[in-house]
Amino acid sequence: MAKLKTGPKFILIALAAVLAVLGVKWAMGSGLIPTPGVTQSVVPTKANLPDLKDAQVANVQPVAYPTERPANVPAVLFRGAIWEWNAQMGLIFANGGARTTEGSLMAKRGVNLLLYRQDDTSKMQEELIACAKELKDGANQCSNGANFVIIMGDGAGQFVAAVNPQLQKLGPEYKLNVIGAVGYSRGEDCFMAPPEVKSNPQAAKGMLVAGVLRDGDWNIAMKWMSDNDIPNNPDETTWDPDAVNWAASQDYNTAAADYVAGKCENRKVKKNGKLTGEEKKVCINGVVTWTPGDVTVAKQKGGLVKVADSKMYRSQMPSVIVGPKVFFDKNREKTEQLLAGVFEGSDQVKAYDQALRKAAEISAKLYNDQDANYWYRYFKGVKERDAQGLEIELGGSSVVNLADNLILFGLTPGSNNNFRSTYTIFANIATQQYPLLYKDTPIPDVKEVENKSFITGAQARMDDQGAVADTPTFAAVQPANLQVVSKRSYRITFETGSSNLTPEGVKVLEELKDGIAITGLYVKVEGHTDNLGSDAVNIPLSQDRAAAVKTYLQKRVAGQFPDSRFTIAGYGSQQPVATNATAAGRAQNRRVDITLLGQ
Repeated sequence: MAKLKTGPKFILIALAAVLAVLGVKWAMGSGLIPTPGVTQSVVPTKANLPDLKDAQVANVQPVAYPTERPANVPAVLFRGAIWEWNAQMGLIFANGGARTTEGSLMAKRGVNLLLYRQDDTSKMQEELIACAKELKDGANQCSNGANFVIIMGDGAGQFVAAVNPQLQKLGPEYKLNVIGAVGYSRGEDCFMAPPEVKSNPQAAKGMLVAGVLRDGDWNIAMKWMSDNDIPNNPDETTWDPDAVNWAASQDYNTAAADYVAGKCENRKVKKNGKLTGEEKKVCINGVVTWTPGDVTVAKQKGGLVKVADSKMYRSQMPSVIVGPKVFFDKNREKTEQLLAGVFEGSDQVKAYDQALRKAAEISAKLYNDQDANYWYRYFKGVKERDAQGLEIELGGSSVVNLADNLILFGLTPGSNNNFRSTYTIFANIATQQYPLLYKDTPIPDVKEVENKSFITGAQARMDDQGAVADTPTFAAVQPANLQVVSKRSYRITFETGSSNLTPEGVKVLEELKDGIAITGLYVKVEGHTDNLGSDAVNIPLSQDRAAAVKTYLQKRVAGQFPDSRFTIAGYGSQQPVATNATAAGRAQNRRVDITLLGQ
């Protein structure tokens, strides 16, 4: 083609430019090219919102589900090590995943949270120490380790005693605080034993039980043994035929696996605190564990039933947040927002089955174990047949909201401080059983550990206070229609010929109050006397003394001891447990029997 001259060439270039501009404007107007500074219209992401009519509890408005996209939250990172535990469903729903996700309750509250699974308690302790050291060295947030962990509240004292000596080297402000709860175990944590032990608790003597020592599941067995007057052998190298014996496990899943594998050990035999010179091969025939450990036991071997569990002892095992005080104090606003997010997430899981299913889906991914249907199925607890055809209830947990926390920590008028009670009961048991372990590093008083200010701070940040608390109800039922969980005689002393308690009697009742308050069981109180005096005097006196026990408990914690929870009886001298021919025997007969009953 012949070349154009300069003039015509310039005209063609200008014309092309004009046409190009007009074409771009047409394209923008037609929507083929987005206009700079103007975003394209798109269909909004579908918001999965439960229907209000589906709410299973009142006063909970539905929220949209969290997405799976990580949220960009410009705030200090909270690193939380958690067990594989269904009681954390509210927290997990609130976060949307291992990392805070877009649209989650935590993201809306400006909380930047990383959750990761850690089943080994000793490693949890190491990770708290590692993170605290980073903070001590000037870091605003940790690059590894944990700012907090979630553990069983009844084992909090033992846990704190193991960590605080290291943290105190960094400064007194680094000591651990419990700041709130995210849930409860309500059945899944359990003491599993052969069926005959359930009907005859004394048959537990001589058992070899696998479990994590001084842990919350171990505590369940300890409470049941205490309530039934059964000795414990704390030495894991010997076997005592008159006590419950222990095989130490590193975690709850290992305990279940050791039973399934039929693990046996050769143990030195001891009796009455002395070695007999004999050696005996003993095999694990009991377990303390929780889901999925209880499911493993039932499905892979079977032969055990739940003798005691956290459904019976409903307030014993809160799932509590514990971490260095300095981190919580330094980040008070975000800590309170984190708790508020947990409480809101728990309300959603309580109120909407769809939210529970979503939490189960997130749990399976976070734990990298099982699937959503598994965690959903065992959240509320189900009855199934084990590998040997025995019926057993597996799983069982609950989440806790603001109202539940206020009751747990005694912040609601008329409520017992159940966290303080459970902490103290099991701290005392651990110290009694392992005095040398806690000689130099004693378990601290609960007042040094519980910090309720973050719960009330979270409450102040919540516009909607959520659902009412989940509290036990006691319908009027006959004791014969209830199952005996435990029975024990107590030396609750009274003034001579009177139903007035002595100071020693008050002390026994105060300890008894804590032990009963953390359960959801019915209470049968039976008074007895020796044979001095006539039945006309002794029977009414024994009835009055049994009633005095009930009255004392009701005056101390009115909200947890309604009339319908009690059965009162007095038998005078008609049911002796020892001879009335000696002073020592008559003293044994002057007693109050406490029986705890469950449905």
